[in-house]
Amino acid sequence: MRVGVDEAGKGPVLGSMFAAAVRADPADLPEGVGDSKGIPAQRRERLASAIREAADTVAVAEVTVERIDDPDTDMNELTVAAHAEALADAAAPDDETVVDAGDTNAVRFERRVENRAPPAVRAEHGADEAHAIVGAASIVAKSAREAYVADLTAAYGDVGSGYPSDPTTRAFLRSYVDEHGSLPACARESWQTSRDVLAARDQASLGEF
Repeated sequence: MRVGVDEAGKGPVLGSMFAAAVRADPADLPEGVGDSKGIPAQRRERLASAIREAADTVAVAEVTVERIDDPDTDMNELTVAAHAEALADAAAPDDETVVDAGDTNAVRFERRVENRAPPAVRAEHGADEAHAIVGAASIVAKSAREAYVADLTAAYGDVGSGYPSDPTTRAFLRSYVDEHGSLPACARESWQTSRDVLAARDQASLGEF
């Protein structure tokens, strides 16, 4: 059996990162799986549902804001951990496993994942485009992240995509900090975007005196 692993949500200023592992015969996967970033949202959700039905096992690991903000770790380490945690819940020791390399050095990334998870691992850059099984994992991870963002929207109002480049996300953070004087619980405090919003609030407060 083949297993693919990929993550979504490494770069946002809001919320968790998710990694998904999909264990399946690639021949059983629906047509059109690939890098989730190039697939429209509605089609991606249909594919995610079809992948879950076709796969032998699907596992999703969540890396929370609290883990991301922990000063004793970094995103490289957390990406390795997320891949390994999803893989540990999906793969058997004799599976052929491919992960999308979350490091500039693919060999280093695969060795770090192997040190945390039982099966042998091959890491490749662009694996979500080259291997259907990794494309399937990319879609499932992205679907999990989008469901999470939908929950944030239900709780806070429109938060945008959660990425620092999104004007809606930045406007949400500024508005929340202006109203509450602190970041929302869903914000990654260690991200520069969050620090900038707090600094702007502090500067505005000083200007009032």
